[in-house]
Amino acid sequence: MMRQVRRPAAPPPGAPAPQYGGGVPRQPSYVDGQGHDGYDSGYNTGQVYGGGGPGGPGAPAGTRAARPAPNWGRRIKVGAITLAAVLVVTSVATYFWADSKLNRDVDLSQVIDRPSGGEGTNYLIVGSDSRKGMTSEDKKRLHTGSAEGQRTDSVMILHVGSNGDTLISLPRDSDVVVPSYKGSSSGKVYPATGRHAKLNATYAEDGPTLLTRTVEYNTGLRIDHYVEIGFAGFANIVDAVGGVDIKIDKGFKDKYSGADFQAGEQTLNGEQALAFVRTRHAFAASDLERTKNQQKFLAALAHQVATPSTVLNPFKFYPTMGAGLDSLSVDKDMGLFDLASMFWAMKGVNGGDGTSLNMPVSGSVGGNLVWDKAKVKTLVDELKNDEKVTVSGN
Repeated sequence: MMRQVRRPAAPPPGAPAPQYGGGVPRQPSYVDGQGHDGYDSGYNTGQVYGGGGPGGPGAPAGTRAARPAPNWGRRIKVGAITLAAVLVVTSVATYFWADSKLNRDVDLSQVIDRPSGGEGTNYLIVGSDSRKGMTSEDKKRLHTGSAEGQRTDSVMILHVGSNGDTLISLPRDSDVVVPSYKGSSSGKVYPATGRHAKLNATYAEDGPTLLTRTVEYNTGLRIDHYVEIGFAGFANIVDAVGGVDIKIDKGFKDKYSGADFQAGEQTLNGEQALAFVRTRHAFAASDLERTKNQQKFLAALAHQVATPSTVLNPFKFYPTMGAGLDSLSVDKDMGLFDLASMFWAMKGVNGGDGTSLNMPVSGSVGGNLVWDKAKVKTLVDELKNDEKVTVSGN
C-alpha cells in the first residue's frame, strides 16, 4: 500500500508558522496506510535505515568500524619486488659507469708470433714507474724522483684455473732474449738479433706490446690479458680503500723509497705502501726480496678490496672503484668480469687457496738473473695444462 504523507494544515495568510520543540518546525510524518504514525522517527534522529550507528549493524551510535588487519604478506612481497628493482637498476648503472672508466689502451693484436693458448686464463700484471699526472709535490711525497720515460717496477703472471691460482713474479732484472717484434707506433717489424737485455728494458724500449711479446717468447706461455698501474694510481687505490693491513716480518729502512718500517702487524697508507713495494736497496737479494713483498702486498690489497666492509659500503666502494679504474691500463679485450676474476684470484692466493712464487733462477750473468730453463719448462707445462703447480721458485 502506498505510503501517504500527513502534513499539518497551512496557517492563514500572514500568520506565523507554528513552532514545536524550541522553535524547530515539526517535520512531516508518514502514515503506512494502517493508521501507524511516526514510522520514520528514526530518520529524524539521524539514524540510517538498516539499523545501527556508524560502527555497523547493531553497533551503538557514534562508534567506528574496526580497521582491517594489515596484509603483511602482500606488504613484504611489494617491498621485496621494489628492493630487487632498485638493486637491479643500481647494478646495471654501476656496471656501465665502471665499464666506461676502463682505460683499454693496450692492443695485444699487435703482438706477433704468439704461442698457442692453454687451459685457464693468464694475466700479465705490470707495475710501472709512470709519473703521469703527478705534481712536483706528489713526486717528493712519494719519493719517486723525476726520471723520464717509463720502466717496470714489477712484472707478474697470474694464472687463473680450476686447479688453484698461481701468481709468479718475474724479476725486472731477469736476463731475456729480445725477439722479433712489431713496433707499437711504427708498425714496422724488427727482426731478432739474438741480443739479451733486462726484462724491464724491453718495456722501456717499446712499451706493453714488446714486454708481452718478450714474456711469451721466453716462457712459451700465452698471455690473455694485460693490466698495468702506475705510481700515483697505486697509492690512490690504497688510500681509497682506507689502507691495507699487512704483517711485516722484519723491519727495514730505505732512503731511496722512503721506507721506514718496524716488524709486526700494521696498516699502510698509499705513501707507505708504495715505499714497501718499491724497496730493494734494503735487501741483499734486492730484486728477489722485492718481488716477494710485491706479491704479498698486492694479494693483501685484493683481499681488502673484496671485503664486505668495502663492497657493501658505497662511501668506500665507489671511491675505490673510481681510483682503481682511473689508474689501470688494460688490453682492449679486457672486461669488468675479467678484472673481477683477477682480483678474486689474487684474494684467494692471499688466503692460501693458491700458490705464489718467483720465477725459478739458476744464477746470474752481468748482473742479470738467469732463469732455470728446466724448471721454467715444467712450470709452463703445468700452467698450460691447468695442473697443480709443483715447481718452487727462489
